[in-house]
Amino acid sequence: MNRCFFFLACSVFSLSAFAQIDTTAYRTIANSIQKKYAPDKRSVYFNVRFKADSVFVESTSEQAVEAFEKSFPENIKTKLSVAVLPAKQLSDKIYGVTTISVANNRSQPFHGAELMTQTLLGTPIQILKKQGGFYLVKSPDGYLAWTDGGSIAPMNQASFKLWQEAKKIVYTNDYGHAFAKPDPTAARVSDLVAGNILKLLGQENGFVKVAFPDGREAYIPADQTADYTAWLKRPLPNADAILKTAKTLIGVPYLWGGTSIKGVDCSGFTKTAYFLNGVVIPRDASQQALVGEKLDVLENDSISVEKCLKNLKPGDLMFFSAAKRRGVSNGRVSHTAIYMGNGEFIQSAGMVKISSILPTAANYDEYQTKTLVGARRILTQVGQPEITKLEKHDWYLSKK
Repeated sequence: MNRCFFFLACSVFSLSAFAQIDTTAYRTIANSIQKKYAPDKRSVYFNVRFKADSVFVESTSEQAVEAFEKSFPENIKTKLSVAVLPAKQLSDKIYGVTTISVANNRSQPFHGAELMTQTLLGTPIQILKKQGGFYLVKSPDGYLAWTDGGSIAPMNQASFKLWQEAKKIVYTNDYGHAFAKPDPTAARVSDLVAGNILKLLGQENGFVKVAFPDGREAYIPADQTADYTAWLKRPLPNADAILKTAKTLIGVPYLWGGTSIKGVDCSGFTKTAYFLNGVVIPRDASQQALVGEKLDVLENDSISVEKCLKNLKPGDLMFFSAAKRRGVSNGRVSHTAIYMGNGEFIQSAGMVKISSILPTAANYDEYQTKTLVGARRILTQVGQPEITKLEKHDWYLSKK
């Protein structure tokens, strides 16, 4: 999923018709600093605003803020206000946990904004800023987006640590519900999807009693859950495990920004297949294409089916660029899929489906095949930068 036009972290310039300063110089300074210290707007927030005789700068990068301060002219009357996020207005509640089955994270702080990604119930997050009823948050994969305040439970460090250390369960069915009583005919408290995490309170009549991060309590059929700690500490997955999970999503509709059984985009699909097997990888296709072991699948900048069959192994990620169809050889990665073996790959394109790079195959996908630009091996690289086993991720387990 290509995020090259991710407006969330762009320098946003609000200039009044009666502004008293010429913003040209400051725009130049800001663009230069952003390029150096905040080049990926999906992972580093950098925002510059103008109002009357004042310049406001805020960023998640302390280096970016310091660089702007040092570049700011001292011999003029313009006022400079800087802030390094998390914002002071949040006080100590800079931690949080997602409270609904699937939370929508958007490019801007309003419901009509572009859906960028999603977080699942129980996902730990970092809260950076509040604007209206929305929070700017960072998810465990390092992705920045705005989420509705009703979908997260803000916490201070002590509360967050208690949540981390609490005995928990993970929901393992594809889809289901939590009930007000230990009875499947009881009132529903929430829907649930695979990967949801809740606090364990006890067991009763074949159900587990759970607590949501916001304090709600409910019951879930015990056979639809697994012990959270055991789930985290599973052995590293092999290709069969990744593909088994991937195939459970066959037929799930494509949803731009989606990362759950309710809908997935291309990179949300690959990310989810790995996450449900205990591995966190980057969110977007263009980010995933930069991690793992690079594999040789091209010949003179075009797909080599022979090299693919020789060098690719099940579980490898394949990357495609739509720009290639326009003759652009170095275009941005815009699509990804998981290789299955024998020339087949599984992808989210319209829906999750199995396709082939072999022209003779009934499920040959000519469109994607001709836009292949690379492939990466993830399974042998767990522990390398941005490929993290869940039990090694500080947000999922408390440091002792």
